[in-house]
Amino acid sequence: MLEALGLEPDDERVYRALLGRPDSTATLLSDLLALEQADAERFLARLVAWGLVIRSSSDRFTAAPPAMALGALISQRRDGLRAAEYALVALAEEHRAATTAGSIVDLIEVVTGVDAIRHRYLQVQHAARTQIRAFITAPFVALPPEENTAEPMALGRGVHFRAVLDRAVLAEPGMIHEAIDSLRNGVQLRVADQLPMKLVLADAELCLVPLAATPTGEPGAVLLHRSGLLDAMDTLFETVWRTSHPLALSAGEESEPTVELETEGPTALDRQILALLLAGVTDPTAATQLGLSPRTLHRRLRRLMDLAGVRTRMQLGGHAVRHGWAEPPMPRRT
Repeated sequence: MLEALGLEPDDERVYRALLGRPDSTATLLSDLLALEQADAERFLARLVAWGLVIRSSSDRFTAAPPAMALGALISQRRDGLRAAEYALVALAEEHRAATTAGSIVDLIEVVTGVDAIRHRYLQVQHAARTQIRAFITAPFVALPPEENTAEPMALGRGVHFRAVLDRAVLAEPGMIHEAIDSLRNGVQLRVADQLPMKLVLADAELCLVPLAATPTGEPGAVLLHRSGLLDAMDTLFETVWRTSHPLALSAGEESEPTVELETEGPTALDRQILALLLAGVTDPTAATQLGLSPRTLHRRLRRLMDLAGVRTRMQLGGHAVRHGWAEPPMPRRT
């Protein structure tokens, strides 16, 4: 657990043992933890050097209070990471200046193989400082959405995330739940009838574009650095984004009740149904993704049409847009 602070697992074992047994000797710890005497002494010496353990004049050891000792290490790590971020900005500027005057080979990198594409896909997102934009299409060859660990990390450091989903992606198993999680975390999602390609853009600096499989059967991709071609990908994304349909699924975890009380408006589940249908998802796909039977889906739509006072699906869609029925419900004030 403390490896992020530079401690080895055995260092942490010794420190944890001392927390419950202050004023212990190296011999006692070696017996307790089944360590060689020399190893126990080496671990203790490191802990003393880091300020995590206090050594008395009689060669007895006591763990320093975690809030004080570990807090100091965490602060040091933060300072080091902050300095590394400053260095990253300077290095990125140097790299940009060098590639601006470089050859075409320096601006386009060919990436081959699932592992290499996955690595570059995560790397591009980690490199983003202000925004990440993506086209998401199926099939997911290198990295399924649920394994994209870079997305929550980017959102956590304040990066703005926008993605356009190919309509067919919404039929993939579990995709609706992934979309709800992303929306809950602050990702903006839209749906297009058909996307021309996959891509991920980090700021206006990097763009990864997966390509068709190579003659050997391995998937391939190109990593574009700042250039006219990358500017074209930037423009393509913004054009598609403007013409795509916003996806707004309720982030609530409401399950369908067996007996439903009368309400004056749509429930959270109703809003999910409307959002999917407005995005062009078929009835069977919407029912499957939301865990409903087709009959239940149709019953809910009939009820919504009655509430809206309309006779057709098209009229219901217009009413839902005008009255905000497809938007997530406002949180209740407590």
